[in-house]
Amino acid sequence: MIAVIPGLLMGFSLIIAIGAQNAFVIRQGLSKSHLPLVVVTCASADVLLILIGTGGLGTPIQANTALLEIIRWFGVLYLLWFGYKSLRSVFRAQTLSASTNTHSSRTKALLATLAITFLNPHVYLDTVIFVGSIANQFGADRWYFAAGASTASIIWFATIGFGAQAASKYLAKPIFWKILDSCIAIVMFTLASTLAFYSF
Repeated sequence: MIAVIPGLLMGFSLIIAIGAQNAFVIRQGLSKSHLPLVVVTCASADVLLILIGTGGLGTPIQANTALLEIIRWFGVLYLLWFGYKSLRSVFRAQTLSASTNTHSSRTKALLATLAITFLNPHVYLDTVIFVGSIANQFGADRWYFAAGASTASIIWFATIGFGAQAASKYLAKPIFWKILDSCIAIVMFTLASTLAFYSF
């Protein structure tokens, strides 16, 4: 428990901050678009990356500047594109209702979730490098720390996703969707700018 509780708290402290993944999951929950798939994919990806970092692969990844640069600019382009899509939807005549799927198929929803997860270098910095490096300070108990951090990710994604779905019937007014898409666009453009000028 000495390692699990710090891992759990560390996981929550990193993931609760507003980011691309959180905004995406909330939007999928409100639109009821393949939500279980999105939640499971986001949580599983976080767990995988935390385990990779705990296994000691964070250091060589951090040292590979060429790889980080490739991931950085893919991330910048994707976040800009996602932000543009959200901003464009703000000015559309038609608005998204809470029962409308934002992705027409499970495959598209899965690909969008994987992209918003793995094309953001901050995901690797937070999970593989940061959490991994702290986990390794616990020596033989590092996997308990990783279990705590992984549990935080699972709880958080399930909470915001299914919580948004439960609240969707109260948030179906067109003005709410315009505000939500405006906020998502701001988050995406801010993250893209941060990544473009971030010093690895």
